[in-house]
Amino acid sequence: MTTTPRDATPSVVDQHRSALGALPFSDTRDFDAVSRGLIAKLEPGVVRTDDGDVKWDNDSYSFIDGDAPETVHPSLWRQSKLVAEQGLYEVVEGIYQARGFDLSNVTFIEGDTGVIVLDPLLSEETAAAAIALYREHRGDRPVTGIIYTHSHVDHFGGVKGVIGQEDVDAGRVPVLAPEAFTEHAVSENVYAGTAMGRRAGYMYGAALARGPRGQVGAGLGQTTSIGNITLIAPTVDITTTGQEETVDGVRMIFQMAPGTEAPSEMLIFFPDHRALCAAEDATHTLHNLLTLRGAVVRDPHVWSVYLTETVDLFGARTDVVFASHHWPTWGQGNVIEYLTLQRDLYAYLHDQTLRMLNKGLVGAEIAEAIELPPALENAWHARGYYGSVSHNVKAIYQRYMGWFDGNPAHLWQHPPVEAGKRYVDFMGGADAVVEKARASYDAGDFRWVAEVVNHVVFAEPDHAGARELLADTYEQLGYGSENGTWRSFYLSGATELREGNFGTPTVTASADIVTNLSPTMLFDALAIQVDGPKAWDERLTIDIDLTGSDERYRLTLANGVLTYSAAAQPGDADVELSLPRTSLGVLATGAVDADTLAAAGIEVTGDASVLGRLFGVLDPGDPNFAIVTPD
Repeated sequence: MTTTPRDATPSVVDQHRSALGALPFSDTRDFDAVSRGLIAKLEPGVVRTDDGDVKWDNDSYSFIDGDAPETVHPSLWRQSKLVAEQGLYEVVEGIYQARGFDLSNVTFIEGDTGVIVLDPLLSEETAAAAIALYREHRGDRPVTGIIYTHSHVDHFGGVKGVIGQEDVDAGRVPVLAPEAFTEHAVSENVYAGTAMGRRAGYMYGAALARGPRGQVGAGLGQTTSIGNITLIAPTVDITTTGQEETVDGVRMIFQMAPGTEAPSEMLIFFPDHRALCAAEDATHTLHNLLTLRGAVVRDPHVWSVYLTETVDLFGARTDVVFASHHWPTWGQGNVIEYLTLQRDLYAYLHDQTLRMLNKGLVGAEIAEAIELPPALENAWHARGYYGSVSHNVKAIYQRYMGWFDGNPAHLWQHPPVEAGKRYVDFMGGADAVVEKARASYDAGDFRWVAEVVNHVVFAEPDHAGARELLADTYEQLGYGSENGTWRSFYLSGATELREGNFGTPTVTASADIVTNLSPTMLFDALAIQVDGPKAWDERLTIDIDLTGSDERYRLTLANGVLTYSAAAQPGDADVELSLPRTSLGVLATGAVDADTLAAAGIEVTGDASVLGRLFGVLDPGDPNFAIVTPD
């Protein structure tokens, strides 16, 4: 099978030509905004470790220039041009952003004696590079505060690139975050973290070659960095809308927005700067209601309600709105228009999906039928570069109605391999299906080709003709996608069909993430790894005594289920572990030999072999699981 990317087919080229005529490309205001306030660029735009490993390479997007090539949707090409801009920018006097250093932005707010760092990127290395550029041009100011706007890893993972844990422990640097931040930040990256991480590799295209036939950007940012992910727990919880805090002389008023783009999220108004940080609730794209990497479905109704509240609370006092992705919007009138259109976007998708599902349409049908009003269709910041109308509508349907569409034929379907075998047999065998599908490919019906040839690949994964045709089809679907994550998903699928599994480029369950697990979250993380059938006949109990506190837990493995209780239990456990809370993370590693436990300060009383029995039935996730093939 060839590994060389194909040209765009005539049907894709025609689609792009139509988009050029339909969309308002004459509106170039975003290009003025994205360059406004530029102070300096990182030269070169590459972040390396001391030993030369590249953790971020914004210069790899230097090919994004001029008119869109035939292999990239012109609207996505426009967005990637904007997002690929990097450097240190002044938002208003006293507020600065480093953009193009990671998937997200980091913001620096200058105080009386130092600088507050807001959302310190995904990786320690990129955050360190960003603050170094800031200090080069704004002075060597100490960090006097950290703010996390929400619980997604690209907004806190680089924190140790700007401060150390000792700065927080000594009380020199407060860390502000919305309530329940740590719970959500940690659980998302641990419970389903392996599956999310593998799919995130597809979503962000981190393993793809950069170029007109490869990865060109994710719409929200270019891609994810691949550095060290860190976490320092918050010291100040923001709990209510209207709560005011002053850090290093900087006044802030907070608006809570849980259940919007993240389960724990807040917006921040800086009254002395007349500046609003919209976190990730208003960006220059339609956002995800269900991210393609996987997550709990977000609530577009609540999202729109909070944006109404944002306008009511701060609109008349705001001269600039900035977010943790993309570029700011200046001017009070522009700010209000931007926020209200973003509000209307999520409200419209929610309300129209509910209207149509109550008429009996299922998610896929609604996604094909729904049309945006002209004001939203023609607003560049409402285009689907990261979220899409199609998959957001299906997410809303899922939120209200679940996975089942009500058709009995879909209640008990065969899994992919068994279904594939039956489809292929009914359609005359693999060779016949591939031959017919090639005609559909030539006609530009790529969605249909993907559906039918996928059955062949799952029925006969070694069928070279099917794999090649499916890879070519995914490639054309990627070329035709306006959405950056759709493009990356399709091209990642094509790459793995041609070259094999590329695994998980960025692992988010880092040591710091695991260290911040609460005891019950750690026990849950162990419980979801229990191989049920293997543990059916195991019966064991473990007491966990956290020294220096009143916390004590009884773990019980029975019937293939690991449960825990903080209530006093009758009788002695099979084994008791006495340990400081800081050593809990050792249990997550599975290293339960005597030397490791002793080195971590874990005292074992009773039958130590019980630990081996427990860890012997754990079945950790596979970061290299197959996606486009059965195995």
